[in-house]
Amino acid sequence: MAWPNKKKAPDNYFIPLIHPVTQKPCPLPERGWRNPSATMKELLSAGLILFGKDETTQPNRKYLLKENMYENIPSLLYYGGSDTDLLAELGIPFDTPKVVNIVKEHVQAFTTDGDIVLDFYSGSATTAHAVMQLNAEDGGKRKFIMVQLPEICDEKSEAFKAGYKNICKIGKERIRRAGDMITTKSTKDTKNENKGTLFSCDSCFSWLDIGFRVLKLDDTNMNDVYYAASDYTQDMILMMENNIKPDRTDMDLLYSCLIDWGLPLSMPHSHEKIDGFTVHTYNDGDLIACFEERISEKAIREIAERKPLRAVFRDSSFASSPEKINVFEIFKLIAPNTNVRVI
Repeated sequence: MAWPNKKKAPDNYFIPLIHPVTQKPCPLPERGWRNPSATMKELLSAGLILFGKDETTQPNRKYLLKENMYENIPSLLYYGGSDTDLLAELGIPFDTPKVVNIVKEHVQAFTTDGDIVLDFYSGSATTAHAVMQLNAEDGGKRKFIMVQLPEICDEKSEAFKAGYKNICKIGKERIRRAGDMITTKSTKDTKNENKGTLFSCDSCFSWLDIGFRVLKLDDTNMNDVYYAASDYTQDMILMMENNIKPDRTDMDLLYSCLIDWGLPLSMPHSHEKIDGFTVHTYNDGDLIACFEERISEKAIREIAERKPLRAVFRDSSFASSPEKINVFEIFKLIAPNTNVRVI
């Protein structure tokens, strides 16, 4: 009958029950009763509170079997509470976080190695923590996708005071710290098991991937340049010179292309300078992209020489239509199997 929340209960949840025999007050739960005093009086008068042999035992709630014959079993995992202590160890402020071990048992029961676990209500990212923990224990390579609205933290909350403006920021930091904790603890545990041997475990868990990428859902990168002929005006010409919104970065454009082509968003990505222009290579040539203005023919030829599966440029990289056409001709000659796109 204890108050279930982390925050302190109101004062009328702390009124003690009097033992019917000794007429002395019984112990209170640390955080108060689950119900207000009026409800406790109703339960008491209905005979639904169980007392111990004297006032030293904290009373419990009585449940009648005949009134619960048709209840569904709530869970096969009998556990109550939250991971408040674990998050305190991680230094992450979050009210009533889900229990990592319970989530881990669910993931273990319903997944196999290499599966993707999706949590549409990520919160403090307990599911990500559980997936990494399980991978460390059984050598799995499960992946996770966490989805969370950027819900603003209450300015009076401990999270806000600690610098977390929204729940997403809490989740990101929790994944980082949980990953560090798991790899550190796993390495120490393995060293202890092999104490006295020459076996070194400094890189035992180098296979454990605790990295992650953060993607934010947004609207299209492209300006709205499609109008009926009668809607065009003279002052719209300059706006249409560039079909990409001015606040978009190379990363915005790159990941938009990955989504358009149906490529996974978790593959390796690198960038370099070719003839002074920034060139992005995704997954060793699944896609090579350059979104610079006025890219040189030398850079285009260098990209074609690498024979990527896909190549992407932006429309404003070319001063004229003949220059754009020339790009396709270069790839036809050097890398005929490359799928070339201009956005």
